[in-house]
Amino acid sequence: LHVDAPSSHVDWSVGAVELLTEQTAWPETGRARRAGISSFGISGTNAHVILEQPEAVQRLAPGAAETVEPVAIKSSAEPSLVPWALSGKSPEALRAQAARLRDFLAERPEPRSIDIGHSLAVTRSQFDHRAIVLVDDAKAPADSLAALAALASGAADPAVVSDAVSTGGSAVLFTGQGAQRLGMGRELYGRFPVFAEALDVVVDHLDAALPAQAGLREVMWGDDVELLDETGWTQPALFAVEVALFRLVESWGVRPDFVAGHSIGEIAAAHVAGVLTLEDACRLVAARATLMQALPTGGAMIAVQATEDEVTPHLTDEVAIAAVNGPTSVVISGAEEATQTVAQHFADQGRRTTALRVSHAFHSPLMDPMLAEFRVVAEGLSYAAPSLPV
Repeated sequence: LHVDAPSSHVDWSVGAVELLTEQTAWPETGRARRAGISSFGISGTNAHVILEQPEAVQRLAPGAAETVEPVAIKSSAEPSLVPWALSGKSPEALRAQAARLRDFLAERPEPRSIDIGHSLAVTRSQFDHRAIVLVDDAKAPADSLAALAALASGAADPAVVSDAVSTGGSAVLFTGQGAQRLGMGRELYGRFPVFAEALDVVVDHLDAALPAQAGLREVMWGDDVELLDETGWTQPALFAVEVALFRLVESWGVRPDFVAGHSIGEIAAAHVAGVLTLEDACRLVAARATLMQALPTGGAMIAVQATEDEVTPHLTDEVAIAAVNGPTSVVISGAEEATQTVAQHFADQGRRTTALRVSHAFHSPLMDPMLAEFRVVAEGLSYAAPSLPV
């Protein structure tokens, strides 16, 4: 700054060094570029830093994500749903920020939504008034512009979540069987050390508690979907991934006001809330999965379009409510013939019924034969008061 002539104390005729006074191209020479940056403060501060050119961004082939150290935003499979985080010091500033981003996108070719999401998250300050625009790459770019326009005008949009319309607390829900899939957690394991470390610890505890048939990680990341779908493996796999996921978002500063769980997810919720230590939770998960797997197959689980009050009078010693999924969505479970009879009653009224593809009638009287052995394990564990409401 303010240089109009090179220093006379330097012999500029020796070597290939020159003082630049205007923007100059920096050609590629086959070696990493390095730049020295100095700061000479008015108080006498003298600081110097050398910056080195980073490695080039690598676009990975499918399946290669876990073999390469991350150097930039990259993935073998980019997410289809990307959050764009916007904020402002006031509601008006937040709306103005949405308008600026909308105008920016309207004037340019379609950029990668993940690049925009990354830039908004890490290169801008986060102020008190915030909003998230959820961008679905499977939909037209116009949907994203419409969501930003809605945020800019203060209107509601299904793809926008803001502090102006969000009045409740935050909660984490841990799912039950049905969410498992081969390779689940594998890319997260390769990208996030916190997730990898948490998963390693959980898997080690579970492997020690499960029958020594195979390693849980090999089942989760193998190629035998039928093996993973066996209850004895499904439940430990879901518990392991759910706990590792929670530890990952927890490392980002997320602390929910509530945790909840369905089926095996209840144990995950209890563990992260501090009710059970990891070792005790893994013992309970292993016992539950192994005992359920050992029960005779059969029975039925059927989703019924009805309220809990409508279904309750039809329950018997052979049929129970397995889940209340919503005000008019109930899953019944039990002996096959008896369960189908209850479901048929509502089908005759024009209600929707859907049979679930399961090996056992979970959460039904058919699970009773395992209760005594399960109780022995449960009574041998230590329980603490939860640090989070469950």
